[in-house]
Amino acid sequence: MRCVLQRVTEARCVIEGETVGEIGAGYIILTGFCAADTKDTIDRMIRKILGLRVFSDEQGKMNRSLLDVEGSVLNISQFTLYADCRKGNRPGFSQAACPEVAIPLYNYMNEQLARQVPTATGRFGADMQIHLINDGPVTIELEMGEI
Repeated sequence: MRCVLQRVTEARCVIEGETVGEIGAGYIILTGFCAADTKDTIDRMIRKILGLRVFSDEQGKMNRSLLDVEGSVLNISQFTLYADCRKGNRPGFSQAACPEVAIPLYNYMNEQLARQVPTATGRFGADMQIHLINDGPVTIELEMGEI
């Protein structure tokens, strides 16, 4: 499982001109799954995401978590995080989970996130336009599990 987190002051997902997910301050998470991922992988990733201390405290140090700042999440499915660009110029995606595996994992992740923080989503497999204001900028790459 791979996630790219961007700390944002606001973000939204638009599909065919309609805003389907929108948040204020928090994270936009681009999430990719591989076939070996499980609910346990997701649970560990969520603990890491919610516990990361990348929000500023009163002294301006990155010392507060998403939970501390009562932030939100916009979670976007992103199979292209598993792009293999080692050969040629056209990426391969054979390491990315197929939709039959990835959709239930994505839904589970969103359900678990929503139990702890306000959570918005995109739509799996849709052509999405993501609008965001990156705060910092702060961008973190995370990986859990094995390929």
